Amino acid sequence: MHDASTLAAPPISAPSGVGIGLRAPHMQRVLSERPRVAWFEVHSENLFADGGALHAAIEHVRADYPLSLHGVGLSLGSADTFDDEHLATLCALVQRFEPGLVSDHICWGAIGGIHLNDLLPLPFTREALDLIVTRVQQVQDALGREFLVENVSSYLTFQHAEMSEWEFVAELIRRSGCGLLLDVNNVYVNSVNHGFDAHAYLRAMPRAAVREIHLGGFIRKTDLAVPLLIDSHSRPVDAEVWALYAGALDLFGPVPTLIEWDQDIPELEVLLAEAGRAEALLNGHRTHIA
Repeated sequence: MHDASTLAAPPISAPSGVGIGLRAPHMQRVLSERPRVAWFEVHSENLFADGGALHAAIEHVRADYPLSLHGVGLSLGSADTFDDEHLATLCALVQRFEPGLVSDHICWGAIGGIHLNDLLPLPFTREALDLIVTRVQQVQDALGREFLVENVSSYLTFQHAEMSEWEFVAELIRRSGCGLLLDVNNVYVNSVNHGFDAHAYLRAMPRAAVREIHLGGFIRKTDLAVPLLIDSHSRPVDAEVWALYAGALDLFGPVPTLIEWDQDIPELEVLLAEAGRAEALLNGHRTHIA
């Protein structure tokens, strides 16, 4: 079993600065124009079919840009038997494309051998923590390198929870030796949906473990009796999330940051503008640290 002191470094330099998701509507422009962006994120499962045009395109992109592989299908918290085939395919992709960062979510999404099309929240219990710690260690052992876990958005809580979300995440990181992909938008969404202090959540995170930050947009539901935010990845980053991001940079420094936009995908220029705004904030913290 690997621990934090023995995990291998990524085979290439990890991304730095601000990246965007590499999505199908923009692929041809990325290949032909090589836009000014620091790095690209690729969804791991989109590459599970071996070969083909997408694999060839990623090979071209990675010649000029660092990559991250971000998964949605490991289902780290599912009580079902772990999907070893899924993990083996991920390991093969990591060996082939040599991403600077590899990640998936603190969630469950499979039951009875059926994969659900969602990232479902875990009950924050010791039993769930023990299970996901074991799974994350298994992934890191298979990869032979550090693996990042991402906090997810949620719209319910469990009555039998034994700790807060931030306590659960911090303990998962401490026990497994993994890194954290801190989704600042999800922290804000959950703080509104569940009524906690988003800045206190950030302060509870192990500072040395934060390897990447995600920023994205949400939908605000106004037809309900109580406020509800839906993490949609279909809007610009909200002003409150920008403010929380600035607070995260104060705590964690100029962490590599990704602009997420997966639904109602706009023109590439819109994503590059969002990335530019994040880059300005991030560079301000670089200057402050220097």
